[in-house]
Amino acid sequence: MHKRETLKIVLITLGVLAVIVINAIIFTEDEPDILDVPQSVEAKKPVPDFSQYTDVKEKKAAFFSYLRPEVEKQNAYLLTLRHYVQTLYRKALANEPLSDDDEARIVWLEEEYRVKSNQPLKTKLLALLQKIDVLPVELVLVQAANESAWGTSRFARKGYNFYGLWCFSKGCGFVPSQRNDGASHEVAKFDSLSRATYTYMRNLNRHDAYEDLREIRSRLRANQIPITGVALAEGLMNYSERGAAYVEELQTMIRFNEEFLTE
Repeated sequence: MHKRETLKIVLITLGVLAVIVINAIIFTEDEPDILDVPQSVEAKKPVPDFSQYTDVKEKKAAFFSYLRPEVEKQNAYLLTLRHYVQTLYRKALANEPLSDDDEARIVWLEEEYRVKSNQPLKTKLLALLQKIDVLPVELVLVQAANESAWGTSRFARKGYNFYGLWCFSKGCGFVPSQRNDGASHEVAKFDSLSRATYTYMRNLNRHDAYEDLREIRSRLRANQIPITGVALAEGLMNYSERGAAYVEELQTMIRFNEEFLTE
């Protein structure tokens, strides 16, 4: 064969291999894992100045419009996780082997949602299903409004903390101006609305203090009854020192702001 023809074949072969390698990079490295927490560019933009609104209705509409897309995105992520765990549970019932990736994901989910690892697989997956589920959009929105004074608190404006979340290591957030003597907690600071909302939802879904909320949600789901904010608010007695009064206030806010909460 002529040397020129041989060189041509080699170059074509190398070109084909290059395309294969490039495609492999595109379709593997950039493909998100099912566990990847959703983040968006918009979520890192400065928080709007909600104090500029003089019309109450306009302020409420703007506040809910700002938060709603992120809440819905995090709920969609929770549903994706839930469907994945349901698939694993069906495999476990059928005694099908799990892949190495599945095993690794289960370890991450155990840690993220505080589920004991030293228990049978089926029991573990059922415990995860109890914790990995959606939170009613209206409940998240009114709680954010309540905790952040409709987005005007410095914790919301400077740290995306619309949910009154605390942290307990020095420098992790903002030191409250009215913190009791001897207290060491700070109000958590986040680098994006995505991270703040994810952390808030994870807190309700895994903390022992909100087991009642999860029980209510599980019972509603089992009986095919809509999971509503008014119903799940009953499980937030421990979110505030005000207890029952806090729950009643959230429920009242949901009812009173219905026109802004429904699309």
